[in-house]
Amino acid sequence: MQLKMWGVRGSIPTPGPHTVEFGGNTSCYEVRAGGALIILDGGTGLRLLGQELVKEMPLEAWMFFSHVHWDHIQGFPFFTPAFVRGNKFHLFGGLNVSRTLEETLAGQMDYPSFPVHLTEMGAGMTFRDLYEGEVVTVGPSNDVKVTNARGNHPNGVYAYRIEHGGKVIVYITDSEHYAIIDPKLKRLATGADVLIFDAMYTPEEYAGEAGGGPRTGWGHATFVSGCELAHAAGVKQLILHHHDPNQTDAMVREKERRARELFPHTLAAREGMVIEI
Repeated sequence: MQLKMWGVRGSIPTPGPHTVEFGGNTSCYEVRAGGALIILDGGTGLRLLGQELVKEMPLEAWMFFSHVHWDHIQGFPFFTPAFVRGNKFHLFGGLNVSRTLEETLAGQMDYPSFPVHLTEMGAGMTFRDLYEGEVVTVGPSNDVKVTNARGNHPNGVYAYRIEHGGKVIVYITDSEHYAIIDPKLKRLATGADVLIFDAMYTPEEYAGEAGGGPRTGWGHATFVSGCELAHAAGVKQLILHHHDPNQTDAMVREKERRARELFPHTLAAREGMVIEI
């Protein structure tokens, strides 16, 4: 499998000179598993991915949305391949996570927020709302297995485990960790080759000792929680994801350095980074 990062920031895009190294686009990852093109979340990074995918049209892709907060869907109206007839997209979201995925994507493209409605996009689209724990197989050969688990976030969130050819990528975003390691997420991440984890805050930011008031209950985690989960689940590589919009490149580098002291095989997610598994 191959993993490419198109959007690694949380909450809101952060263009500017202080975020050039790690990037300012919100959540979007591309996974190539055999012949399958899988897209994780549709933040503003999806626009850049779409520009690249134009070269491959006509195309078919399977898109998994963790949830429907704006930083995970706001790139979809600017996803060029979705406007082109002959392309096919299979879109998955969590059942009972706020409104359905289709309703939310259509809602953000409705008047007066956007000039072009979802129904005017030319590509073929199918929507599927997943039950927690449901397993689906996707891809042209139906040989990629995707499992989900529900995380801890206001209005709900789903984490995903992608398996193909004995390799595993796990994507856990927007999930707060409390006194213990979440047993559902530990089970989902067990043995993963790569764990992408929402490490939005430092422990000091989470506790309110730096950068404003406490973030308890906001639905995000720290790099310490990510390292604890990576150890407990026997993960090979940890990727710190969903960088806080207030974190500069220097702050993200420091977060990465501190995390490596706890779990040496740690990288902070960077736009454009490619990992071969």
